[in-house]
Amino acid sequence: MGLELELKYAASPEVLHAVAQELGDFAPISMETTYFDTADYALSSKKMTLRRRFENGVSVCTLKTPAGGFARGEWDARADWSEETVRQLFDAAEIEPIAFDGLQIVCGARFTRLAKTVELPGCTVELALDEGILFGGGREIPLCELEVELKDGSQDMLLRWATVLAARYGLAPEKKSKFKRASALAAGE
Repeated sequence: MGLELELKYAASPEVLHAVAQELGDFAPISMETTYFDTADYALSSKKMTLRRRFENGVSVCTLKTPAGGFARGEWDARADWSEETVRQLFDAAEIEPIAFDGLQIVCGARFTRLAKTVELPGCTVELALDEGILFGGGREIPLCELEVELKDGSQDMLLRWATVLAARYGLAPEKKSKFKRASALAAGE
């Protein structure tokens, strides 16, 4: 299991451009994400997320579970979307699997991520600048956010660095995940 600890901040295209210019050397990644759940939202009602994402054309299936605070449990498989892949994710998380034939597409996202690894004293973080769209229920909204994810080391250092970065660029915390915002579109909210 991976433990994902990330902070999200709402941003404007101008802010993302300024960050990219100042910190430089970002790698572009084309992202196409599809989120799945059951008709009665069995996963999201338990704060779990199941998705398939193409990252520069490579299929990555992911299951996320609650883990407390800013952290989430995260299991990934670089594999095609299949019943076997989904079963393996649930087995790895030690969660009773959802019937594969009961899963349906709920919503999604298409965006470009500019990603960069940043080495800080006491930790390594990934800085991601995401710009594109979220969609669901035949509607779409713009996506523009900055993410800071701990890859290794001190959570305290991550939080301090992210706080300084947010203050420097006037960023507001984004409290809802991409899935939450896209699924709200699908629900007509």
